Amino acid sequence: MKKLTCHCGEVEIQINLKKNIDELMRCNCSMCKRKGTMYTIIKKEDLKIIKGEKKIKTYQFNTKVAKHHFCSECGTHTHNLRRSDPNTYGVNMGCVDEIEANELFKFKIHVRDGQNHIKDRK
Repeated sequence: MKKLTCHCGEVEIQINLKKNIDELMRCNCSMCKRKGTMYTIIKKEDLKIIKGEKKIKTYQFNTKVAKHHFCSECGTHTHNLRRSDPNTYGVNMGCVDEIEANELFKFKIHVRDGQNHIKDRK
């Protein structure tokens, strides 16, 4: 179990990473490109909000399926419900307390093509 927190500490989330992580992802959709978040994917049941549930706000756009969650006090993006698989969350690994900032850049980074999402194709 790992603890994930926002910048101000109002939001605290417990996540269960069931595997060793050797790769993180970035998405190039219009939202994620601006956030610059490096994330990993976990199942919905592996995320539990410990503190600050009322401080978490949600932003949705386009198809309104994905839900981007952030702290309403400091604005930190903590996690998002994924459009491609709504049974999973993308969790912002920069919010995991046990990970130092410089460690994030040692991971192999895979870019997800959110600009050309399969659910947008007709």
